[in-house]
Amino acid sequence: MDLHQRYPGLEDLKRRAKRRLPRFVWDYLDSGTGAEAARARNRTGLDRIGFLPSVLHGPMEPDLAVPFLGRRPALPFGIAPVGMSGLIWPDAEATLARSAAAAGIPYCLSTVASQSPEDLAPHLGDDAWFQLYPPKDETIRGDLLARARDAGFKTLVLTVDVPAASRRERQTRSGLTQPPRLTPRLLAQIAQRPAWALGMARRRLEGRGMPRMRTLDKYISGEQVNLPPTAHIGYLLRTSPDWEYVHWLRRNWDGPFIIKGVLRAEDAVQLQEAGADAVWISNHGGRQFDGCPAAIDLLPDIRAAVDLPLIFDSGIEGGLDILRALALGADFVMLGRAFHYALAALGTVGPDHLIDMLAKDMQANMSQLGLPCLGEIRNLQQRELD
Repeated sequence: MDLHQRYPGLEDLKRRAKRRLPRFVWDYLDSGTGAEAARARNRTGLDRIGFLPSVLHGPMEPDLAVPFLGRRPALPFGIAPVGMSGLIWPDAEATLARSAAAAGIPYCLSTVASQSPEDLAPHLGDDAWFQLYPPKDETIRGDLLARARDAGFKTLVLTVDVPAASRRERQTRSGLTQPPRLTPRLLAQIAQRPAWALGMARRRLEGRGMPRMRTLDKYISGEQVNLPPTAHIGYLLRTSPDWEYVHWLRRNWDGPFIIKGVLRAEDAVQLQEAGADAVWISNHGGRQFDGCPAAIDLLPDIRAAVDLPLIFDSGIEGGLDILRALALGADFVMLGRAFHYALAALGTVGPDHLIDMLAKDMQANMSQLGLPCLGEIRNLQQRELD
């Protein structure tokens, strides 16, 4: 089967993923917060960015490699952290880590993933990132950093745009509880999705049960705790970080240090002064605050304010979107939902197919633009589209 014939775009993967996932899992992955207007703005903002094609450049094989944080990955994108990936598809984190390693791109593991740093150690490539939801306790904080480093994670990512749990009304309506429990309502949804159900049944036969946040097992007493549907067990340990927290991490992590969730240029300036190695521009894909602008609209101002490498996410759905972000000042792009749509649609071959799809899409569009390499992308002539 030629996957590019059957699933040529992300929309094809999304449609198949929705057919294969129970509703509560689909809504966990796909939903934003509030009226989900921020999600829509992300798409609208990207769609406004147009370029003027350039002709008569002869045969071209565009080069997608970029310099980034002392490396030169063959592709300008990687796999962003998504909490509880294993709820979306069995062993999701290991599958994604292997795909990233094979492609030579970064994979970022969430603190609240369903597999721990130790679980992922055999699957990591040379560019593994660990995303930290900030523990309040300094001992736990230091232990998490040591575990990540020992497992092979070389880059630390601190997420700063989740000071409290968002409401995510669509996710709540679907019936998902925290921690996940198989209520009659959820069982009825599962019964309609046999591929997902069989995958989870295999986990249970192996004695692993429902996915849980394995990294945090070490720090949780085992008491039964009922939390709001959009919070998770990590909220019992974590704090909302401040500037001293950033300084502490900078002192205690000797590899690249990235701050994720920045939308203000003045914050980026302070982070540069605080020793961050890169800033990650993101509105969390519209999952945290419904009143924020499209992340892409804020990228140029941040690019003008700092010399740091900039990472971008929020709304990216194809190779053209990646080029848009790079043209407006990003040095690298990360995708989260997209890789999980691919996993749910096609299982273990999904992430590899998406990587190939994105690369081919970028090369096709770069050929239209007469762009032989990404080093020239910020010189493209842009036009705002209706």
